[in-house]
Amino acid sequence: MAKAAEKTREFRAEAKFQRTSPQKAKLVLDLIKGLRVEQAINTVHFNNKRIAPVVEKVLRSAVQNANYLSQEQGLDVDVDNLYVKSAVANEGPRMKRIRPAPMGRAFRYQRRLAHIIVTVAEKNKPATGKVVEETPAAPAKKAAAKKTATKTAAKKAPAKKAAKKTATKKAE
Repeated sequence: MAKAAEKTREFRAEAKFQRTSPQKAKLVLDLIKGLRVEQAINTVHFNNKRIAPVVEKVLRSAVQNANYLSQEQGLDVDVDNLYVKSAVANEGPRMKRIRPAPMGRAFRYQRRLAHIIVTVAEKNKPATGKVVEETPAAPAKKAAAKKTATKTAAKKAPAKKAAKKTATKKAE
């Protein structure tokens, strides 16, 4: 029971005050959430967004943090088995700027900054000796149950419409 309660370690890296809006950074971060680290690095490396190299650097830093801490603390972390647990772009402080406007006026605008945080963790290893496989008959039962559920739902919908029509005719 004690082995089942073991918590998987998470390793994170941050890049603060990046000169991009969090919305633009999230476009790249959403691509790598849940992917294996190797696949995530390839995805970000070949992305055309301006923030992609920064995200790649943060991701590599998180992997190096995992490698370093596993050596320092004597943890058994398989770097090849890591995946991107979360990738977040939080709002940083805004820089207030002024743009010249017609007739000597000035328009204010804000330059947004983002804090990028990437967390990697190790995939849970299945419990030793217990391999759970789904039997081929089980998916067939699930599919049959879904088909019958949709058929009954389809039959009920027209009946309700017909009931409404007869009720309106009686009211007239």
